[in-house]
Amino acid sequence: MELRDIEIFLTLAEELHFGRTAERLHLSQARVSQSIRQQERRLGGALFDRSTRTVALTRLGQCLRDDLEPGFGLIRAAVDRASAAARGCCGTVRLGAMGALPSELAGLVEAYGTRYPECGVEFVEFHFSKPFVKLRTGEVDVQLMWLPVPESRLHRGPVVLTEGRVLAVAEDSPLAARSSVSLEDLADRTVLDPGEDVPADWFRAMCPDRTPGGRPVHRGPRARTFHEVLALVAAGRIVCPLNGHVPRYYSYPGVALVPIDDAPLTEWALVLPDSAAAPHVEAFVDTARALGPRRIDGAAPGSRP
Repeated sequence: MELRDIEIFLTLAEELHFGRTAERLHLSQARVSQSIRQQERRLGGALFDRSTRTVALTRLGQCLRDDLEPGFGLIRAAVDRASAAARGCCGTVRLGAMGALPSELAGLVEAYGTRYPECGVEFVEFHFSKPFVKLRTGEVDVQLMWLPVPESRLHRGPVVLTEGRVLAVAEDSPLAARSSVSLEDLADRTVLDPGEDVPADWFRAMCPDRTPGGRPVHRGPRARTFHEVLALVAAGRIVCPLNGHVPRYYSYPGVALVPIDDAPLTEWALVLPDSAAAPHVEAFVDTARALGPRRIDGAAPGSRP
């Protein structure tokens, strides 16, 4: 059975009208009828019950439709992607990012637009408390995440940004008067509980549950958004490691941001679903790989923002 004949059959199975099928596929009605008759002769049974007024699938036709639809959808998607690649990339990349980070990707977006003038980028915000939902549901094509990413159904693209870290503390905390702090200063203090939707390994990379020396770091009240975190810090209920770009974009009453001099660099990478990416998404990832990572906090370790 040729692909065109499969398309004719599936379209007629949906429309249940020879005239509308022919119009939709830009064919003559005679061509549609001929294709269906040939398929029925090849299979040895009727696919449609026809009368002067109605067209209905037979049981054989229903079974064939149910078997063909998934595979034909995959074939059509593959052909569409190949066609787009042959024409040159076009489309909009839906890029998930947290908070102010879209501003730090302006150079990447500009380079992508220069390379692929028919393409664009649309930013979609997500919160740390639900870090992988929009990737799983297809609301975004690619997402900017700190590493490591423990999800098995995702794969990591290139690292595009790196930065140091600061500790958010209440202004009346003894730590607020210091020029820098250490991860050991988290010992016996309380950081937030991100909730059950956040993989422990991913969040632990930002907020450890033990200091490098092995002393415990307590988990405290929950927060779902960045501003909820800052409110808890200002109230003195938690301290919280944050990324080095934060002092440049945020100022919150009652919160001091102190550099952490021994924290590992945060690496922000593009993360994609395991399924094959569309050509314009692959082109965006390739552009990021070509540009390489960029340090964005602009501060030497130990200097106060």
